[in-house]
Amino acid sequence: MAETAKNKVIKPIKNFSLEEYISSGHRACQGCAEVLAVRHVLKAIGPDMILAMATGCMEIISSPYPLTSWNVPWIHVAFENAAAVASGVESGLKALRRKGRVPDKDVTIVAMGGDGGTTDIGFQALSGMMERGHKVIYVCVDNEAYMNTGIQRSSSTPFGATTTTSPAGRIKPAGQMTWKKDMVAIAAAHGIPYTATACPTFFTDLQKKIQKAKEVDGPSYIHILSVCPTGWRIPPNKAIEYGQLAVDTGVFPLYEVEKGVWKLNRKPKELKPISEYFKGQGRYRHLDEKFTLEIQDKITEKWNKLVKLCE
Repeated sequence: MAETAKNKVIKPIKNFSLEEYISSGHRACQGCAEVLAVRHVLKAIGPDMILAMATGCMEIISSPYPLTSWNVPWIHVAFENAAAVASGVESGLKALRRKGRVPDKDVTIVAMGGDGGTTDIGFQALSGMMERGHKVIYVCVDNEAYMNTGIQRSSSTPFGATTTTSPAGRIKPAGQMTWKKDMVAIAAAHGIPYTATACPTFFTDLQKKIQKAKEVDGPSYIHILSVCPTGWRIPPNKAIEYGQLAVDTGVFPLYEVEKGVWKLNRKPKELKPISEYFKGQGRYRHLDEKFTLEIQDKITEKWNKLVKLCE
């Protein structure tokens, strides 16, 4: 159990809330782990929240006019400014409380975007939100490409993955030729109280981290790997399995940075080979042994650095 800035103790989760804050009947693809991640985030926070969401898959599947899947106050904002809008909401509520115009009760402000709306287009607004110290939880639901608009590469697309704008071919035989941006390290470098990675495969870990983020005094950043069967070219029933493989191969470690202290949340006795993770994913089917070994070496190097940071 961890003690937060408000000296509240986060208790282990025994029973999940039966309340649903995103309704069934939305239009997410079969097997979508991103909407599953959102569901767990909302359950961990509860009904007293305001959510600002950037354009992306979750906005498209949940709000076909005149319908909505949201059972909490929800604001659809532009691709680039979820963090800025959430900052304004947080500041506005502070002012209204001071003037006695709204009840003085806790309302959790959440900003949410995909990897494109976070690591690329929304990066400036997110950095500003963290630097100014707004009490906002920023959640990145990362499916590793701009999936909603046709599977284009983002700065969160892994080296070696093929997308419609980074296809494997003669000029770029690996497909994506740059390495995934380390957004958690970038967020932690802002000196904010809490940052973490999460994955809906490990839903208890995800909910506990959201509860921690809810209680800290200041900004928090949660980066959630959200497996996309459509963009990753896998069967819809394999999303949870690939989430576990991503963690257990070291591709997407589960860790947190609390007040500058790094902690590894899941440490396999031995990492599984990267080839197990690549197997069955259509976006990696072009990789030869040379590129697979190059990626394996990079993943191993990054894992060893992370383990040392967390010791």
